[in-house]
Order: sequence, then C-alpha cells, then structure tokens
Amino acid sequence: MKPDRVQREFFRGLISLLAEAGVSPEQLFNELRHRGVAASGSDQAVFEGSEGMVLLETAADLSGDPCLAIRLGQQLGISSYGTFGFALMSCASLRETIQLLLRYGQVLFQPSWTAYEHEGGMMLRADISRGTAAQQQLLAELSFSNLMAMGKTLYGDQVENAESLEIQLSYSKPSHLACYRNAFRSPIKFDCEHSQLFLPAQVLETPVKTANRSKHVVFQQQCEEILRGLNSVEKTTAAVRQLLIQSAGDFLDIAQVAEGLHVSERTLRRRLEAESTSFRSTFEEIRDLLAREYLAKTELTVAEIAHLLDYAETVNFRRAFVRWNGVTPSDYRQRHMAETDFL
Repeated sequence: MKPDRVQREFFRGLISLLAEAGVSPEQLFNELRHRGVAASGSDQAVFEGSEGMVLLETAADLSGDPCLAIRLGQQLGISSYGTFGFALMSCASLRETIQLLLRYGQVLFQPSWTAYEHEGGMMLRADISRGTAAQQQLLAELSFSNLMAMGKTLYGDQVENAESLEIQLSYSKPSHLACYRNAFRSPIKFDCEHSQLFLPAQVLETPVKTANRSKHVVFQQQCEEILRGLNSVEKTTAAVRQLLIQSAGDFLDIAQVAEGLHVSERTLRRRLEAESTSFRSTFEEIRDLLAREYLAKTELTVAEIAHLLDYAETVNFRRAFVRWNGVTPSDYRQRHMAETDFL
C-alpha cells in the first residue's frame, strides 16, 4: 500500500469519528485553515508530518472527546494498510511481524519504530519527538492503540495476556485513564523516558493465526516494490514489476499489464526499451526473484514452486532456474540452508 493511501484511510476514519461527535468536515477544514494548514476540503486529502499532528489535535479539540486518538487507533483495522497488512497477516510469528514493521515502518507509519534487546526480551520504541507535548501524546495514543488492535487480529489474546508485557509512555497519567484501561489490558507505566512496548522473550515466537509462507513471500516482495518505486527513476519497470508480483500464481501477460497501466502494448514496450529492459526480461526477473524467495523461506517442494510460477512442467522450471542462477533449485536451497546454519 502506498503511503498516501494509508493517510487517506486514517483521514476517513477520523472524519467518521467526528461525525459521531456532530462535527462536520467543513468545520474541521475551516479550523485547520485557521491554524495554518492548507486544507483542500476533499475526503481524498493527505496530511503528513507536522500537518498530520495538527489534524489529529484539531479533531480532538473539536470533538471534545479526549479518547478520540485511542478510538481511532482501535478502529483502523489491519486491512487499512493494504499490502503491508496482508504481509503482516501472512507472517509466521510475532518476531517476523516486528521485522516487517521495522523494515517498512519509515514509509507506511507515523511514527517510525525501532527495536532492541532488553532484559531477555525486546523493547519496541516509537519515535515521537516532533510537535507539542499535547500532539505527541495524541500520536502515542493513536499508535499504541492501533498496534494493540492489530496484535489482537494477528495473535488473538496470546500476546496481550502475556506475563511481563508492558506499555511505557513518556507523559504523565492523563485524566481519561479509563479509556486506557478499556483499550489496553496490558500494564501501563507513565512518566517514562520513552514511549515503548516491552515484549518478553516467551511471546516473540507467538504464531500468527493467518500465517501463510507462500503468500508471505509475494506480499513481502510487493512491499519491497513500494519502497523501490518511491525513488525509482525507472518508473515503468517498477510499475510492471509490482503488477507482476501482485499477480503471482496467475501472472498477467503483457496485454493485461498494459491495460493495468492504461497504455497500449506498443507504448509499454517502447517505455521499457527506453529503460533498457523488456517485458520478457522483467517477467523472468520476477519469476527468478520469487523462486529464490520460495526456496529460501518456505518448505514448498520444487514442483509446488514451479506450479506457483505458472510452469506447466517442473522440468521446465528447473531448466530456467539453472539458466538464471547456474545451479539447480535443490542445490540453491541446500546452499542457502548451509549459509544460514553457518551464520
């Protein structure tokens, strides 16, 4: 999911909560303009960085609801994050979801997160340093309530009820403490140095309820393409790569990709040529990429991987893999396992 799409999901959720409080979008936009934010008055508006902080604070002020940020965090389901949400749902464990959060958080999340070992477990820290103290508190409420809501979807009660799990917040105990007790069943400490979540070692291998290794490979590669595409000069190639990865298992042909990009097949070929590539080579690149990921990160058989990559015969996949990598799929998997064991 692209960053602006995430922001729009956040904005729509906020508008919905304001409507419950009797606040119209027009009132919100007027107050934002009064506070120096250029608001377009569109439900497709995107607010980033400091503007997003002002938006959240303005909405809380207008609603008169001190729990607004917590309620918004609970309302934003994991599906709000599109591809990234699906990638989280396909992870094997809590540890793997945290790795994904750290990898893509700087693009898809405000705030970004860091993690480090602490007392035999892991501390997951939110980088909340910009804005006023009131804005920082609202962002922490939104972030941690959303984090816990997504955790509920992924792990059920296995993590939230874990012994020693603790939320630490950098501000003083608020007057609306009852909202925290309703949203978080985990212990909470206030007046801490940082806003962070401590996860004891015994919960890090908690399995994700919807884990799916083959889908995880595809979703993770889609996230990689989002990162790659943000700063990519070769925009047509990046767009083709993303469409092909999204269609893995039933790959699009060049006509379907051209249709998806709203150009003619001839135009698509010309643009790819201008970026020193072709549809065929890009298609083969994606097949090779996914093949290596499947071999390294799943226990799928070579025949199953061949099927996922749209090969009618396993022998044809083996020949292609040897052409791409100089080794057979089985040899590649054994080498990868040996390197992993060594590390």
